[in-house]
Amino acid sequence: MSDTDQAPALSDLTIAVLGGTGPQGRGLARRFAGAGLDVVLGSRDASRAAETAQTLSAVGKVRGASNAEAAAAGDIVLVVVPWDGHAELLASLVDVLAGKVVVDCVNPLGFDKQGAYALPVEEGSATQQAAAILTESRVVGAFHNVSAVLLEDPEVERIDTDVLVLGDDREATDLVQSLADVVPGMRGMYGGRLRNAHQVEALTANLIAINRRYKAHAGVRVTDV
Repeated sequence: MSDTDQAPALSDLTIAVLGGTGPQGRGLARRFAGAGLDVVLGSRDASRAAETAQTLSAVGKVRGASNAEAAAAGDIVLVVVPWDGHAELLASLVDVLAGKVVVDCVNPLGFDKQGAYALPVEEGSATQQAAAILTESRVVGAFHNVSAVLLEDPEVERIDTDVLVLGDDREATDLVQSLADVVPGMRGMYGGRLRNAHQVEALTANLIAINRRYKAHAGVRVTDV
């Protein structure tokens, strides 16, 4: 971006949430719509996305579509799908997502009797897998450690947590930090390059353990910044 260029205003952009009918996707959509942004929910089932969008219509501007339609409509596209369908979905959307800022929010986790644990990922992390598949997109990792319970609760006015934003494209990470900043209490914080995404995704397993022990909805705060 040259010195005379300006970053696009978030109010002029459409935020797409792929996997938007799940708790995390619904919660993020609620917060972005409540901040006055234009939001489109994507799902494998477009009718289900439309139904979910209708439940959020009182909050702000939200509409539903298929994942492919949402990806096409979005300027910033959040990927909030289950890990086991992550690669398949992204591979089907390579052309649609070319040139777009794609925000991977997926945590590759397993669960057993001892609780949550991080799964190994051949590429290093879900975010790096997304970047390997979407070679023409501007991939950023963010929103991994935010409680879906708090995001969805209409009684919670502020989400007091920092969002670690990871990426190799400064303009794209700055934009996603600004997206986090629109949610009251939330702060977008640069967390390093894509190669550092693994530990941020894996940290969610630690937060789940904290939540189970203390009956909480823990998040992350970075000090001295």
